[in-house]
Amino acid sequence: MRHRRNKLLLFALTIPVWLFIYLPVAWLIISSISTRAELLSTPIHWIPQNPTLKNYIDILTPGTATSEVAKTFTITVRNSLLVASSVTVISLLVGSLAAYALSRIRVRFRSGVLIGIMGTRMIPEVSLVIPLYIIAVKVGLYNTPSVLILTYLSFALPFAIWLLVSFFDTIPIELEDAARIDGASHLRTLFAVILPISLPGLVSTALFIFLTAWDEFFFALLFTSTVAAKTVPVAIAEFAGRYVVDVGGMMAGGVIAAIPPVLLSLLFSRYIVSGLTAGAVKG
Repeated sequence: MRHRRNKLLLFALTIPVWLFIYLPVAWLIISSISTRAELLSTPIHWIPQNPTLKNYIDILTPGTATSEVAKTFTITVRNSLLVASSVTVISLLVGSLAAYALSRIRVRFRSGVLIGIMGTRMIPEVSLVIPLYIIAVKVGLYNTPSVLILTYLSFALPFAIWLLVSFFDTIPIELEDAARIDGASHLRTLFAVILPISLPGLVSTALFIFLTAWDEFFFALLFTSTVAAKTVPVAIAEFAGRYVVDVGGMMAGGVIAAIPPVLLSLLFSRYIVSGLTAGAVKG
């Protein structure tokens, strides 16, 4: 009886946590299928009296009366997919090579190098805006997806190297010795032996990098001004105009923007858990 009472108490204590996590998500979905009149009504309608998919229709199949932001939203989704995917692939490829070298080549200042790599991630973003903006304009990359890819790599790549080093350190070096006895080079050993074993760590790192690039707003707002380069966070912010706020469109855009990260997390959830714990065990 006491054990059952303790379990009920623990369950009751988790209820506020669940509400804190899921109530904003529930309100986002509810608002996306509500009319503007219901969203602005007093008291608040927690359950839509006249649910509608108009906000999604305006974004996915815009008509002549649809706002300009809604008409271009799908283009910004493609831009975000391009930028986030490119940053993730490049970070994993380059980060794997760098992390493998740092993990297996025992140089004298290895710890200092790792701290220096991670230290670049600690630099405040606002301090980098002006020099990065000047460079982007000078080389002709301003207002292109390329400037966002290069900018995001500046903080995604150190993060990838830091994580992957910890995963590679857990792999027994005897596996590489066996591969080299068979005539495999260091590069072949990395791609044929190390990376397949490190799959959970690679997936976890890729998801973190993808989500970071997908959700980034600050640099995307400053370095893009046309729909050719704008990303989803910027597009959602533009639903709030100077004189009017398209709340329904903003909420529908938020739901659509949340779909790719949620799907990726669900598909690779088992890799995330094993990847987070793999780096904590040595040998």
